[in-house]
Amino acid sequence: MHFLDPKKVNTTQFQWLVWTAIFLISFFSTLPLSTIGQSFVFNLINTLFYALIIYGNINWLFPRFYERNQKTLYVILVIVFLLAYGISKGYLVNYVYNTFFGHDMPEKTTFLRLLYISISGLLIFLLSFIFRIALAYFGLKKQTEEILLQKTQAELNLLKSQVQPHFLFNTLNNIYYEAYIEAPRTAGLIERLADMMRYFVDDSPKTKVFISTELNFLENYIELEKIRIRHQIALNFTKDYADDYQIPPMLMMTFVENIFKHGIDKTSANNQVDISLLQEGDTLIFKTINTVAAKPERTVGSGIENLRKRLAILYNDDFELRTGEAEGYFMAYFKIPIQ
Repeated sequence: MHFLDPKKVNTTQFQWLVWTAIFLISFFSTLPLSTIGQSFVFNLINTLFYALIIYGNINWLFPRFYERNQKTLYVILVIVFLLAYGISKGYLVNYVYNTFFGHDMPEKTTFLRLLYISISGLLIFLLSFIFRIALAYFGLKKQTEEILLQKTQAELNLLKSQVQPHFLFNTLNNIYYEAYIEAPRTAGLIERLADMMRYFVDDSPKTKVFISTELNFLENYIELEKIRIRHQIALNFTKDYADDYQIPPMLMMTFVENIFKHGIDKTSANNQVDISLLQEGDTLIFKTINTVAAKPERTVGSGIENLRKRLAILYNDDFELRTGEAEGYFMAYFKIPIQ
């Protein structure tokens, strides 16, 4: 049947199936000893009280007290809980039988009988841990299946997405060779664009890339941005690092992108940009200084805050990030550890 297919059943449906099975097994087991009505009511009450013990422990007592290291209080509350279970169940069963089934039980519920019911509830209480493990396993299994499905779908989407970039790379290569004969400068720009696109596809999804790879991407971006500006830019890019360390990709891009978005006056010939990447011991310092446009759209883009959040995720508190404007210049600076 469709609703019994493990791949189609969620945890809620699974629990309903379990409790229904418990009720039916108990019902048919006691049916030869009593009437249908008595067996139905008795086992319905039993099943409800079993559920009360199990869910009371796994959803309230255990997570609220035991998992918060209040073990003594947890034990005391469990004892109180089981005693309350025994008393309430004993009086309820006695009331139902004497009221609806013709005084089949004694009028008074004895202390020993209530104690017996409480102690019998201890077995159900212990079974609650097995029930909790079963639910956790079932939920984890479903989650694993969903993750595998998402992973498979992501891999398929990646394969689909790679078709278009590779087509563009091959097309750009053909255009490059055509342009190289007639316009070598244009061919060089096409080559830079192809390198940037290749970086986006091959390197940017990685957790880390070499500094040289990141700098090559930045230099390509800068050269392509320059062709959109009427006047020359006085740009100085200083690089001084001992080894080609690996760093998370696209960290430096935010500062450089902000320069061309918000810090360059395209109508002015007095744009000045200083960019530096310096290694100091086991830290890497990236800094940009640029003249502020006469009428900037905004001084700092939202990318700065996004960069701050990303650095916090990557390095916790082990980083510095500062930005500021003074005397017509805007400065952006970050410092991160390197390994």
